[in-house]
Amino acid sequence: MLRIEKESDGCVTRLLLSGRIQSNRISCIRSAMNDGCKPIILDLSEVTLVDAGAVRFLIGCEEEGVELENCPPYVREWMVRERAEEAQP
Repeated sequence: MLRIEKESDGCVTRLLLSGRIQSNRISCIRSAMNDGCKPIILDLSEVTLVDAGAVRFLIGCEEEGVELENCPPYVREWMVRERAEEAQP
């Protein structure tokens, strides 16, 4: 289960994600991110599990300028490996 808590001060949108981030829930996260505020911060401090689609989504978020805050070490390592695999010919 994924829970999304949204805070916005008019300039910055912060989403606290809790639980599991699975591919079938990415559209919910995208919807919460689309309020027109930039920058966006995804706080991953309460994330317990991700799948491969979620890792690719988080990589894309960073590439678009979204800040990933409190990213669990195993998620960060998976992102690093995924980027390395994409970079290989």
